[in-house]
Amino acid sequence: MPVVAEPEQESEAQLEARFEAVINRKDRVEPRDWMPDAYRRTLVRQVAQHAHSEIIGMQPEGAWIGRAPSLRRKAILLAKVQDEAGHGLYLYSAAETLGVSRQELTEMLISGRQKYSSIFNYPTLSYADVGTIGWLVDGAAICNQVPLCRTSFGPYGRAMIRICKEESFHQRQGYELLMTMMRGTDEQRAMVQESVDRFWWPSLMMFGPPDDESPNTARSMAWGVKTHTNDELRQRFVDMTVPQAKALGVTLPDPELVWNEERGAHDFGQPDWDEFWDVVKGNGPCNAQRVAHRKKAWDDGAWVREAALAFAAGDGSDTSSDTSSDTSDGPRTA
Repeated sequence: MPVVAEPEQESEAQLEARFEAVINRKDRVEPRDWMPDAYRRTLVRQVAQHAHSEIIGMQPEGAWIGRAPSLRRKAILLAKVQDEAGHGLYLYSAAETLGVSRQELTEMLISGRQKYSSIFNYPTLSYADVGTIGWLVDGAAICNQVPLCRTSFGPYGRAMIRICKEESFHQRQGYELLMTMMRGTDEQRAMVQESVDRFWWPSLMMFGPPDDESPNTARSMAWGVKTHTNDELRQRFVDMTVPQAKALGVTLPDPELVWNEERGAHDFGQPDWDEFWDVVKGNGPCNAQRVAHRKKAWDDGAWVREAALAFAAGDGSDTSSDTSSDTSDGPRTA
């Protein structure tokens, strides 16, 4: 019987070369493909941070569901918060294909070892904030996330296609709410302007620190995880938002905001980066509140996870035989 030679195992250098060829062709890396450990770690960090942001982001708007001014507005807000939960689940699933469990990710979040978007550490003080988050925060998210539909990691890019479609709807919903309020009373218009004043600068911070202070951008760009720098995306957001603000009739709180004819783009001021880093380090207005709320939900839901695992393991009791054999017409007790 002839001896069949086993295929030779590829060396580390060959695997690296094949990976780089995929990246250079702008193809997709799939979970079963070989990838450098640093690439995997970068993706776990980014995808997990994105998933955490969707889940934590349910809190500031969810607080207004019961206080929305009409049944229609309650239904709209409830649907949006439900969408954010779905986004988080898509993204946790994408992260799990990298070999990390959802439980590990959640434990890293509530222990402070992983972060989420700094924007969600600011309070929602008025109902206008629901519209402002939809317009500015989801608008910034769209600028950030549409390029991720072409990211180099397959599960992440595919999840982003649906997420971006839903975020576009959320942005329009927020804009419509603000437009309705701007057509209302003087008090409503003042409420909108005050809300925009509070959320403008934190929205610009959502893109991350300036490029020369961002430690991960260069490597993520080289790997195709990101396709645009923080400052490029921030510029795109400003240019997109200025005409929308004019149509709404609100003023963006930046005295340096002006059209630059030579650049074909707007010049604008810089956020308070000291404030940004302070929030990232856990010292924002709502950091402790947001994480404590998430931890409580995780702890309170432990019994559900345990029951689901027990059922999946076949430990659940099957009482179907008892009920099927009971053919009497007599009264039953609970």
